[in-house]
Amino acid sequence: MPNTEDANLPADGATLRKGKRHTPSFKPVIALARGLEILRVVNEEGQATVRGIHRQTGLDKATIVRMLETLEHEGYVMRDPDQALYTPTGRTLLLSQGYDQHEWVGAVAAPILGEFRASMGWPSDVAVNDGDAMVVVQTTRGQQGPLSFNRKAGFRASVLMTSLGRAYLAFCGEEERQSIIAQLAQKPGAFNDLARQPRKLQALLDEVRRSGFATMDDAYGDREYGGLVWAFGVPVKTDEKVYASMNMMMLKNAVTVEEAREKLLAPLQEVAHRLAQALSHKTSSAGRGD
Repeated sequence: MPNTEDANLPADGATLRKGKRHTPSFKPVIALARGLEILRVVNEEGQATVRGIHRQTGLDKATIVRMLETLEHEGYVMRDPDQALYTPTGRTLLLSQGYDQHEWVGAVAAPILGEFRASMGWPSDVAVNDGDAMVVVQTTRGQQGPLSFNRKAGFRASVLMTSLGRAYLAFCGEEERQSIIAQLAQKPGAFNDLARQPRKLQALLDEVRRSGFATMDDAYGDREYGGLVWAFGVPVKTDEKVYASMNMMMLKNAVTVEEAREKLLAPLQEVAHRLAQALSHKTSSAGRGD
């Protein structure tokens, strides 16, 4: 059952509920929401089983099968009958044709991230927020070095569990923050529980703002990286706007949080500021038609 801690918050926790929100005309279409969630999982995994989708979404297996068969009928997934695997089709590309933020942010970030990896050794990601997830738009994970992972641009990372998401959420505007939290609070799964624990989330975000950086959640690191890796992240922002977030990933047995704070935080913040300035210049140039 979702944690509803602090359902009636006093004034000290009320800041998580400020901000204007769009009031929908109708209640959400639950079947559509479930179908999109299942398509997201299949697209993210590349190959997915009913059991795996059930594990990630918590949806009833009969519902999952019905949605998968509908998506197959519409041409968005196809099923391997021998292995009971579902894979996305090229038709899913049609769903992203109107979204290009990741392309221009990734293009600006590429040379800056490449130089940073060469100088620091550890890999980094840059991600933009897409509501209920952080979309990695550029990464140096695949390059040679002491640490690399097969995660490509386009990967959707958790907002509440990753250093990328926490850094973005802590520093973005209040209205945007409330919108993101509201979306996450409606999504099942332990990795979204913080959105249903306003006081705990408020304390975490306050600490990120005080320290200037966010760290990956231990439970997330255990699941995704076998507990061998940790990451810390910072916002990519100017005084006026938060564009994205950027992290650095390290082996736990090589670099401690204290060592990273002392030796690596300043370079990470410096390159994030440099990227923010480049993105700001790109935005201004586009506005002028340069």
